Formats: sequence, C-alpha cells, structure tokens
Amino acid sequence: MPGSVYEKVIPNAQEAKARDARLIGVTSVNAEEAGITFDDVLNVPEVEELLPLILAVIPLQLLSYYIDVIKGLDVDQPRNLAKSVTIE
Repeated sequence: MPGSVYEKVIPNAQEAKARDARLIGVTSVNAEEAGITFDDVLNVPEVEELLPLILAVIPLQLLSYYIDVIKGLDVDQPRNLAKSVTIE
C-alpha cells in the first residue's frame, strides 16, 4: 500500500503528464498501477514509508550516469558544477 508521499506525488505527476512530460516513476507499487501515470517504472522493494526515498536514489543515479555516457558527456566533470567546498 503506497504511503502519503506517493499520494502527494501522483497529482503532480499527472499535471506534468498533461503537459506531455515523459515520466519515470521509482516506486514499490506494482507496475500495472504505476504504469497508469508513469511512462516507465523502476521498481524498488517495499519497505518502510521513508526508506524508498533513499532506495530511489540508487537507480536514479545509475540512470543519470548511463544517460550521460550515451550522450558522450564527461561523468567525472559535469558541466556547470560549482565547487562546493572551499579549502582555506
């Protein structure tokens, strides 16, 4: 059973879908139910309500990595990445 986070995401996803966005859902909800809203579904195990947010990071990082590789971008030095640590 999806939690409150899932219930809050669905209206936003449906609005984006209405604007012709391609949606990738990362969820523990069965693919058939999630397939109604999302174009592609990455399934994660069903766990406590907030833990899927952490689990979702892994497939999304891999997805972004492989998209960059396919596009021929330098994954080790992303464009427009500001230095986040100042060494004094």
